[in-house]
Amino acid sequence: MTARRTAPTLREERRLLRSGHALVAGMDEVGRGALAGPVSVGTVVVDLGTPAVPAGVRDSKLLTAAARQALVPALRGWARAHAVGHAEPEEIDSLGIVGALRLAGHRALDALPDRPDCVLLDGSHDWLSHPGATLFDGPDPDRVGPSVVTMIKADRRCAAVAAASVLAKVERDGVLGRRALEFPGYGWERNKGYGAAEHVRALRSRGPCPQHRRSWRLPGPVPP
Repeated sequence: MTARRTAPTLREERRLLRSGHALVAGMDEVGRGALAGPVSVGTVVVDLGTPAVPAGVRDSKLLTAAARQALVPALRGWARAHAVGHAEPEEIDSLGIVGALRLAGHRALDALPDRPDCVLLDGSHDWLSHPGATLFDGPDPDRVGPSVVTMIKADRRCAAVAAASVLAKVERDGVLGRRALEFPGYGWERNKGYGAAEHVRALRSRGPCPQHRRSWRLPGPVPP
């Protein structure tokens, strides 16, 4: 009974669709708090013909890596459209984390075959809407974007947002796994660029590499 109550649904997405939006995109980010690697934004588009979400979908943080990976084929087949956009460490350093999230989010939207007219974001802050050209490097900042609806815990309540979080997490984990081969010793294949103990130890012993966010307060060498 508990699992049924906590499973995300399309209730909010369908409410928005019935209010006049033709396409609604759920959107969520991963990697915001990492020390290295990109910040990634997933988006999943639904319409009134989209069926109930595949069984087992939850916010990516509530699933094991194996469970997330197993869901990917079903989610790609279920969604009207889907995409993941990234902003790289140097873009995070240049734009700040909110500007980088915006950049990654619009890259995800631009990768879709049809642009949604409404985006449902997890949380209470609209980081997607463009506040001015100085924080954005990408699509025309004067172009009118989709309307944005924010919802606290949308990643646990809304199926399209939960699905977007899973697709973004799986893709970003793959990126960090591949970059761990290029920049070994930081344990990214396990910690995905977050501040785990092994990552912190490596930063203190060998210093940062080009994949680290240099504008962040990274752990430094231990004083003698």
